Amino acid sequence: MNGVLQFMSDRLVTFLNKDVKGCHSCTTNSAEALRRTIQPGDVLLVEGTSRVSSAIQYLTQSTWSHAALCVGPVAGTAAPDGEPHMLVEALLGQGVVTSTISSYGQAHTRICRPVGLTETDRQRVIDFALSRVGHDYDMRNVIDLARYLLPQPPIPKRFRRKMLKLGSGSPTQAICSTLIAAAFESVKYPILPHVELLPSHDDAEEFRREILYIRHHTLYAPRDFDISPYFHVAKPTIEQGFDYRKTIWGDSFDEAQSCPMPERGPGLSARSV
Repeated sequence: MNGVLQFMSDRLVTFLNKDVKGCHSCTTNSAEALRRTIQPGDVLLVEGTSRVSSAIQYLTQSTWSHAALCVGPVAGTAAPDGEPHMLVEALLGQGVVTSTISSYGQAHTRICRPVGLTETDRQRVIDFALSRVGHDYDMRNVIDLARYLLPQPPIPKRFRRKMLKLGSGSPTQAICSTLIAAAFESVKYPILPHVELLPSHDDAEEFRREILYIRHHTLYAPRDFDISPYFHVAKPTIEQGFDYRKTIWGDSFDEAQSCPMPERGPGLSARSV
């Protein structure tokens, strides 16, 4: 019986991991630009093109369908070309693994950086994620997502997020966003906490005090790191020093060939996007 269930699970994973026909991601950052900008503790958001990515994007009403945590070079791991593994992520069909920055060099990505995180807590977040490498992917989440790929009446927007059950919450199983949320939860760093407003001693409305309550890590989706007021969006082109005056536009290419080429700043030119 277990063999039959494993066979069906494997077939479902294969189906969900296939790209949606005609779905393409806009590459906004090269792998090299990502490597120059990303730092340990940063969250890398990815716009996926698979069937399971489409389900997550639909239910969360967001571009982002996957999240990975940058932990810095992982000792003893490297790609065949020697590039070190720098990410920890939970992948469907593989579980919690380490991977390279180049894995997402052709994808639309965003770097979300926790603001004010101390070096001690940053290391604790990284250690937490690394300690989960080898854990299984939460298959309950897969089944929840798969049902939304079947023909069905449109789901009202206000109900979509509530209907997404982000896994079973088992400590030995994870999905991408819950793994990272649990890591930050371990040091009490907020992502999108529940906020309770309390009256202050002053009658003025603007002086009300706020008390934050940590949401459980199973309630988070990739988009929450993007909209969190506690994470800064780090864009490689800007972080590396963008100067619009050094941009070479396609309609001026012929003129540029007959004139000295201006020095190009780091990042992507308009023609390479």
